[in-house]
Amino acid sequence: MTTLPPDDLTPLTLSHIPVLAAEVIEALAPAPGRVIVDGTLGGAGHTRLLLEAGASVIGIDQDPYALNRAREAALPGLTVVEGNYRDLPELLSSLGVPQVDGVLLDIGVSSFQLDDSGRGFSYHTDAPLDMRMSQSGLSAADVVNTLPEEELAAIIYEYGEDRHSRRIARAIVQAREKAPIETTVALADLVKRAYPGFSRGIHPARRTFQALRVHVNDELGALRDGLAAAEAVLAPEGRLAVISFHSLEDRIVKRFLRGSAGLEPLTKRPVEASEEEQIRNPRARSAKLRAARKLGPDEAAGREVGR
Repeated sequence: MTTLPPDDLTPLTLSHIPVLAAEVIEALAPAPGRVIVDGTLGGAGHTRLLLEAGASVIGIDQDPYALNRAREAALPGLTVVEGNYRDLPELLSSLGVPQVDGVLLDIGVSSFQLDDSGRGFSYHTDAPLDMRMSQSGLSAADVVNTLPEEELAAIIYEYGEDRHSRRIARAIVQAREKAPIETTVALADLVKRAYPGFSRGIHPARRTFQALRVHVNDELGALRDGLAAAEAVLAPEGRLAVISFHSLEDRIVKRFLRGSAGLEPLTKRPVEASEEEQIRNPRARSAKLRAARKLGPDEAAGREVGR
């Protein structure tokens, strides 16, 4: 853990371009005296903006690389904590923080993880087939080389929403019988060959890579747990902001907010990046922001009774 007083900000050495930056700031309303959790610290792009607005930030990440970069940046007002945001109550309890004024969750893989060719998240560069955010547990290579065909197909279909999941799983099993699939390029080429009628356009391995990454890191399970954890630690009038990047994530967030008796959605529909931002930062094209306000006890009781 690293904590610094909120004095003048030191220059930020991180290069992360945060998506929907203005919209996140509007949703979370950072100000001096407010404590906000960035549950997916990553490159600290959003955290920097929250700190500049005067808030104190507790930055949580399970990626050792992201944590080291944040510590090296030594941002005043930032407390850096290793862990998964799904364990938010326990992590805050260890800091002696009972409640916070805001929680930000920027779901999925970070820009640093995508750009680091050695992490195995991208099918564009050759690297070991890893995809682990925390650098622990089973890797993507372990999954593709050991799971039964039916289970592989289910993962690719459910988490990648790929209608050719059975064909891809069959190709994986046939290939690994000859030699283990150990690199990103080997898997991407295999999927490309298995895909019917592919000639050009979006690489057909995109959905398979997404599915494996989600499975390896239990991203959807963490999101479900994390949303409940965020609601539990928010003080009355506290704000929750969640950025998702594909329909599976957004669907979970939407259903949680609509079903919560303690949160009032602030966005009827997900907020998306402007055309200008999408041109400036292509990774913002699929970003969707949903936000909510924590109700006070009387409001929550009245809302529950009215259901």
